[in-house]
Amino acid sequence: MVLLFLLCSPCVVTPVSAQSTDGAMSEAEIDQLRDVAYVPADRIAVFIKLLDTRAASLQSLVAKPRRPGREEDLHELLQQFVAIIDELNDNLDDYGPRHRDIRKQLPKLLEATDRWSTALRSPADSDVYKVSRSLALEGVQDARDETKKLTEEQKAWFAAHPPAKETTPPTLDDRR
Repeated sequence: MVLLFLLCSPCVVTPVSAQSTDGAMSEAEIDQLRDVAYVPADRIAVFIKLLDTRAASLQSLVAKPRRPGREEDLHELLQQFVAIIDELNDNLDDYGPRHRDIRKQLPKLLEATDRWSTALRSPADSDVYKVSRSLALEGVQDARDETKKLTEEQKAWFAAHPPAKETTPPTLDDRR
């Protein structure tokens, strides 16, 4: 009887997106990432923008006078940062072996990791967000290390395998 019920009942499947970061990003931010899903260099640029936004929010919160709940807000921002930097690192891990051309974004990403490290160190130590900050700094260091490695790998790969020059098909005017 149970088997018959299971076979006859429709299966309900909830979609799982690659950006499943438990509320770390808004729907608009997730849409931005989806829009550039097939263009790795643009996707990295969006990640940089998202992380810059979180870092700026963090610094803004630290610059304001202390208020109740500030540490919890810092903890929440740091958790968002960790989720996004982890997603970026996953993408970098995927782009390397597949030889995606992200050479133009790598220097920007390397520069951004310095900004993020500085922003993450700006709040005073607190037990409320100590672990989150540690994870965020570790994620930034991982991104920095992977970026340095990818820079060298991409330089060597594209020197040995230059991308084909884009040619436009001849038009009717060109054929005459």
